[in-house]
Amino acid sequence: MRIGELARAAGISVDTVRFYERRGLLPQPSRAPSDYRDYSRRSLDRLRLICESKQLGFTLGEIGAMLRSRAARPVDCEVLRKRAEQKTIEIDRKIRQLRSMRQALRCLVRECDAARGECASRRAFDRGAQ
Repeated sequence: MRIGELARAAGISVDTVRFYERRGLLPQPSRAPSDYRDYSRRSLDRLRLICESKQLGFTLGEIGAMLRSRAARPVDCEVLRKRAEQKTIEIDRKIRQLRSMRQALRCLVRECDAARGECASRRAFDRGAQ
């Protein structure tokens, strides 16, 4: 299939396909006699794996490392489990951080509402912006 068909089937843009190729996440396809790139079903499967991995919170660097290790040897469930556990720990840390940020912002809103525009947070912001 051509790059446009591949991108549509994977639910991403043509530019994203090319970006993943440049990053080495997607192997360069063979060329048809017309010199068009000719992508296989395997390319689509890999793109879907990349997209699903991103949705799980893995970075492109982490995805690339997993793909490279997979190419070197069969998939080891223990390795995948450990990576998933580590990603879960990272996500839990981010959730705690986001909750803390949300709480601080709620306090800021309450303070500004109570002060009707002359709150300490606004004064601090004004000082910091100078």
